[in-house]
Amino acid sequence: MTEEQHEDKSGSRMDSVFWKALLVIAAAFLTFVGPTYFVYAAVHALNLDFTISMVSGFALFVVGFALIIYLIKRKVIT
Repeated sequence: MTEEQHEDKSGSRMDSVFWKALLVIAAAFLTFVGPTYFVYAAVHALNLDFTISMVSGFALFVVGFALIIYLIKRKVIT
């Protein structure tokens, strides 16, 4: 299998409307729900320290933001 054929197979998954929609929803979920509801749930339901929950919420925000940047560069989000 040549490298061009390999790139076509890996790129075909991103061309699917289902995967595009799933990645956009995941990016929005991580960006907005991660820093808000996750922090609340971690403090109250899991009894984690506030600092640990804030750091984990910020990490989820960064992952979501990085996914949004990736989707913009791949022109999934225009």
